[in-house]
Amino acid sequence: MKLVVGIGNPGVEYDRTRHNVGFDVLDRVARRLAPGEVARARFKGATLEADLDGEKVMLLKPTTFVNRSGEAVGEAVRFYKLDLTDLLVVVDDTALPCGRLRFRPGGGDGGHNGLRNITSHLGGGDWCRLRIGIDSPGSVPLSSYVLGAFRPDQADDIEQGLDRAADATELWLRRGLDAAMNAFNPDQ
Repeated sequence: MKLVVGIGNPGVEYDRTRHNVGFDVLDRVARRLAPGEVARARFKGATLEADLDGEKVMLLKPTTFVNRSGEAVGEAVRFYKLDLTDLLVVVDDTALPCGRLRFRPGGGDGGHNGLRNITSHLGGGDWCRLRIGIDSPGSVPLSSYVLGAFRPDQADDIEQGLDRAADATELWLRRGLDAAMNAFNPDQ
């Protein structure tokens, strides 16, 4: 089984904000892999299950808010006794240009409180991340920036990035991390 987690904040006031790109990607993946399915409340989140080439896939959008995402992820990982190599977390990243993707097999949290919380709940950081660039906040306070909507000049880049991130997630599910990194990391 594979688990894909999109990081974001629940509630309509957070729809289409920079911090919710993980949710936006999961919505696109769900339309592809589980069209018409209705999410159910489970593991402190909203989940959808799909079958992809005979393998079970669970999509999870934590409803605990970004900074407490680890509560939902930890519950799901422990319940299914998942190997952490079968976990992919899709998350925003202010260190990447808007719409740019970067897979990582593990590593630190890069100052992202959601990733820090997941690491805490899993007891380590050896799980895959798909980071989606949202641009640097510049002089805007970080919390205001990540909770804000994309500017008009970012719209095309983020839409293309979200579509590519859905493609990248599906490739990770089908062929694994190395194939996804080779196809979607910018320096490949």
